Amino acid sequence: MKKHITDEKNGLDYTLVNGVYLPNLISTETNYEIGHWGERHLDYIMKYHKVFYTSLKTSCNLNSYLHEVDIRATEMYDRLVMQLKEQQGITEKLKADDMKVWVQAMNNITNQAREIVYNEVIYAR
Repeated sequence: MKKHITDEKNGLDYTLVNGVYLPNLISTETNYEIGHWGERHLDYIMKYHKVFYTSLKTSCNLNSYLHEVDIRATEMYDRLVMQLKEQQGITEKLKADDMKVWVQAMNNITNQAREIVYNEVIYAR
């Protein structure tokens, strides 16, 4: 018996192990580092979308999916913070003139941006 064969019907390669041909399976799972937003989304889909989570996990797409969510959420958050700062007139001059007011305004802006990202990216599917 041959040590390696290829099934012409499905295109899979097989290796002979103890008299049985086993498919040569290769994991296509990536190994991206997942940030804060990706972790939050992972918690959400594990809890509320178990079938979707299992589908991603079994198809080896979970890590790349979470990486994409993390990038999209990070970009949205950064863009929203910049836009809200501009809309509300929060400048470096305000920071130099009245640090307390600037910190309060920035906390408000970051909370608004965070809430929008949670609603539109993290807790949506």
